[in-house]
Formats: sequence, C-alpha cells, structure tokens
Amino acid sequence: MPASLPSFSAAADHPAVSLLARLLEIPSPPGREQATAAFLQEQIRALGFEPGTDGTGNVIVPVVPTTQPGDGLTVLAAHMDEIALVVSRIEPDGRLRVVRSGGLFPFKLGERMVEILGDEGSIQGVVSSGTGHVSKEASPQSDRAVSWHSYWITTGLSKEELAEKGIHPGAAVVPIRDGRGPYLIGSPSDPLLAAWTFDDRMGVVTLLRLLEAISRNEIVPTRPLTIAFTVHEEGGAHGAKYLNHALRPSVFVAVDGCPLAPEADLTLKGGPVIWAKDLKANYSFPLIRRFQAAADRAGLPLQRAVLEHAWSDASASYDVGAVPQMMVAGYVRENSHGFEVARLHAFDELLDLLKSFLNEPAE
Repeated sequence: MPASLPSFSAAADHPAVSLLARLLEIPSPPGREQATAAFLQEQIRALGFEPGTDGTGNVIVPVVPTTQPGDGLTVLAAHMDEIALVVSRIEPDGRLRVVRSGGLFPFKLGERMVEILGDEGSIQGVVSSGTGHVSKEASPQSDRAVSWHSYWITTGLSKEELAEKGIHPGAAVVPIRDGRGPYLIGSPSDPLLAAWTFDDRMGVVTLLRLLEAISRNEIVPTRPLTIAFTVHEEGGAHGAKYLNHALRPSVFVAVDGCPLAPEADLTLKGGPVIWAKDLKANYSFPLIRRFQAAADRAGLPLQRAVLEHAWSDASASYDVGAVPQMMVAGYVRENSHGFEVARLHAFDELLDLLKSFLNEPAE
C-alpha cells in the first residue's frame, strides 16, 4: 500500500474501527444474533451497566429508568443482524439453493467463500454461478439475469453428509470473515472506512461508544432513557416492534446508516443524517426539529434524507402503531448492502449529534 494512504494498523486504535473489527468476527444473520448479543452484554457490563434481554433476544440497557411504561421514555436502538442468505433447498448432488434474508443481491456478493451455519457448527462453501463460457444458443440466460435462482453454493459434500453436519433448509449463510475488512483508504486527514456492510454494526458501535460516554459522565441524561440492540431488522423489524410494544416509549430513534440513494440530496462529507420520509412513513416533525437543534448546538451540519426504497426499525414500528414519535439518526454510506464506504469522521460526528440530543436543555 502506498505510504500516502493510511493503513488499517495505523488507525486500529480508533474506537470505532477497533470495535467494528471485533463485530465483523461474529456472524449475525437474522434469527442467529445470539453470539453478537453475548459479546455486547460483556462490553456493556464492562462499562458498568446491567443489560437485560427479552423474549426475542433484544439486548436492553435501562440508563435512566422509568417508573412506568410510557413515562416519557426515549429509546435509542441499533439492530444486531446483518443481511444474509438462507438455504432453501438441498439438491441431490449436495448443491445448496438459497434465498436472500434482507437486501442481499447476487451482484453485491459475487462468487466468494461463505460460511453456512448449521444446527451445531458451521461449514464453508463457495457461491457459484457456473461457467461464463456459454453461448446464447446453449443458454438463453447467458447474460446472467441477477437472481439467486441462477446461483448455488458448492460445499463438496453430499446431501447425506450435509444432513450429518446439521445443514438443512433454513440454515443461514454469510460471507466468511476473511475479506470483510475494515480497511482505511484515501486521505490520511479524512480517510474513508470500508467494510462488508456497516449495516448495522456501526450503529451498534455508536451506541456502545455512547454508553461509554455516559459511564464517564461526559453526558448525564436527565430524561428516561433506554439503549437497545434489536434482532431481526432485516427480516421485518420484529425485534423493534416487540420492544416498542413492551416499553411503550414516547420517542424511538433508530441509529443506522443511510444509503447514498440517487433520489436523496446527500453527500459523504455533508455531516450526520436524519430521515424525513421513507417507504413506510413520514418521520416525526417534532423530532426533526429537536435533532436540528441538537446539530446546531454541536456545530454540526445536518443532512435530511427522503428515501423511496428503504425503511427502518423506526418506521416499521410506527407503521404498526408501536411508537408515537420516531426518527433515524445515522451516517451516509456508499454501496449500501455491499462493501460499504463512509467517512471515518462521520461516526464521530454521529456520536456528537447523539450526545447533543441527550444533553437537550430542559423545557
């Protein structure tokens, strides 16, 4: 790597990078977030908080407890799951057919090594699409329509051997750890961070750093506050819906990334972002104003996104009437649901925005 470019090792002590690297070690597909949850509980206890869990597997950290549900509670949450694949069928020759779990498309993953999570352990395989040396006469689909129906996973094992290893329909599939990142590229003064999907590990990282700031008394929240790490966002936001029905917060803020979508007026260098509208809902105008005020207090530029083809834990919860006011606060990322890229400084700016929001002056 040229000397002018920062290496990962040169910035490994940045808290966001080092935490992301540890989280990238842990497969966390929808429905299989238990290892991530265990890691987070260990980190949270080390900060002096006592996390709890609920029936879905959400990790819940009461920071400023409420006396009763709905008592002006604010919940900040990031989801623990990542986009993945699910085995749908096992062919007689042992090929694994797959469907996506969340927004994972073949052109984002390509032919690469993956880990298949079985009942007890895991095995490796390679995402395959066959030879490229095919004439149109031999195969009318030789231009490779982008669909998982044209792909399979090669494991080298028979159907019977796969069954012995606990690989059945429903098994989750994620890229292996090698090659996930993180990497730093670009200018040393304002580097870009790249990794296989920040979604939503970097939201998780931000909330861990926020808990650390609270534990050090850098900020002292005065309103009821819970920080949560939810399950199964990619599969329909089940964890957030369950959490919000149970806690009945007044405000729910999903801490997540924001795609650099063509229809959105966003840039990587434009500062933190809040969502104004997405596929499921218009976001709460009173919260938009509060976040703008928080950004102004912190001296941060604030971007607003309108997204036609995205939704969040927040809007999905609002859509089912589980929360009265909701917002997404996050960072802008390129190559969403793929090998994502964002400014490293964007994660510090997001943390500063959330600190300012929690330090909101009393009315």
